[in-house]
Amino acid sequence: MNLTAPYLPPEFARNAQLARGGPDAEPLVAFTDAPKTSLLVRATAFVFADPRSRALQEMIERVAPSEATILVTGETGTGKELIARHVHALSRRSGGKFVAINCGAFSETLIESELFGYEKGAYTGAVQGKAGWFETANGGTLFLDEIGDLPMPMQVKLLRVLQEREVVRLGSRQTVPIDVRLIAATNVDLAEAVRAGRFREDLYYRLQVIALPLLPLRERPGDVMPLTRHFVQVYAERLHLGEVSLSPEAELALRQYPWPGNIRELENVVHRALLVCRNGRVAPADLSLSPLMQAPAPMVAPAQPVYFAAPSAPLQPSMPEPEPPAAIACESERFQAAWQALLDSGEQITFEALQLQLVVAAWESSDRNQLRTARYLNISRNVLRTYLKKAGVLA
Repeated sequence: MNLTAPYLPPEFARNAQLARGGPDAEPLVAFTDAPKTSLLVRATAFVFADPRSRALQEMIERVAPSEATILVTGETGTGKELIARHVHALSRRSGGKFVAINCGAFSETLIESELFGYEKGAYTGAVQGKAGWFETANGGTLFLDEIGDLPMPMQVKLLRVLQEREVVRLGSRQTVPIDVRLIAATNVDLAEAVRAGRFREDLYYRLQVIALPLLPLRERPGDVMPLTRHFVQVYAERLHLGEVSLSPEAELALRQYPWPGNIRELENVVHRALLVCRNGRVAPADLSLSPLMQAPAPMVAPAQPVYFAAPSAPLQPSMPEPEPPAAIACESERFQAAWQALLDSGEQITFEALQLQLVVAAWESSDRNQLRTARYLNISRNVLRTYLKKAGVLA
């Protein structure tokens, strides 16, 4: 495949719109797969412009025609489902169904009937039988997102389904043969979950026949501006704005921002910027990037730095020892500088926004491990997920 020209899988060609920044813009490989109405729901474009993204694209092309189970790993908002759809489109099952299920969206009592189906009378209210998602995806691809949230009892049953290639509906003793390719995805470290006893080791190796690690946006900076131009074109057309451009200062701010919410956050930032910008010119202020997530300007350290207390007991045996006081003081000074920069900016400050920023910062410093973050903040995992969803970094 010629990587210097745009690559569009046939399934997505009719919806694709590649936005370039002029004759010297970076060559890219891009595709989109969702109608415009869903742009606010999830990331709809994955642009292969950064060399590491191109390497992933080449890997996808090699493994897609096989029947091997695939595990897509990556942070929230990086486009894991889009990668799964791309694999399906390039596989021999492209003519079959692509069924996407979020394992974290169902309760522990409901997930089994959703995946494997149930017979009439299997439980109160089951007035008729229903096929599960494995049967629905027969002949095609089943995408299980957030596989790390699957309860342990269901992990055992899923392993058996993968081994035997058959399912048993709830309330039935008859097996139903299935022909499904499974693609799983997670935003947690499954290897760590195995060591912690939260995920079965045999299922982990069964899923990871082929691993497709999807890097966060901050680690593939070559994708930031091509993605930005793509979203600018999409939203400019939707909002009937005509030609929209970015100021050099706005481009610099976009390149320097760490993008904790990845592609989904970038899309939302562009959407908002086009709503508030004037005369078709996007300025840095239109982006509304949080000062707390950017590198602060050099400032004089406060005379009495605030020290943050480390946890009284280690969260996990494998965690490093608490940082020495000098390191904590340095972090405190950086926080003070960022806080002062926010105050000096004159922007309106809300308590809720500060809460969200604190939670996101703790999540990032905990390597995006929800359990570790919840313990560190002394809140429950459900409360943490609520905050992360409000912050837009968790679906």
